[in-house]
Amino acid sequence: MFALAAIALFIAMILVLIRLFAGPSLYDRVLALNSFGTHTVLFIGVLGFLNGRPDFLDIALLYALINFVGTIAILKFFRYRAIGDIPRKALEDEG
Repeated sequence: MFALAAIALFIAMILVLIRLFAGPSLYDRVLALNSFGTHTVLFIGVLGFLNGRPDFLDIALLYALINFVGTIAILKFFRYRAIGDIPRKALEDEG
């Protein structure tokens, strides 16, 4: 059963990669990248159970946190063109 889940996740990851490179907009590509990260977390977890190594879940959890923070950082960069503090003037121009 886990082997079938691993194969299905691998196929889904390939489809998400196709969307990543062919996405019509920037936000579609960011969403595809986030989805690829989520599929990777699931794939690591399933592979851990297939190999009898449930400690892979710790690695999957760490990768999920990195994926989340990375996605937020990328979206913030595309919106404000800066990763650090946002100048007050930029915030006033938006509102």
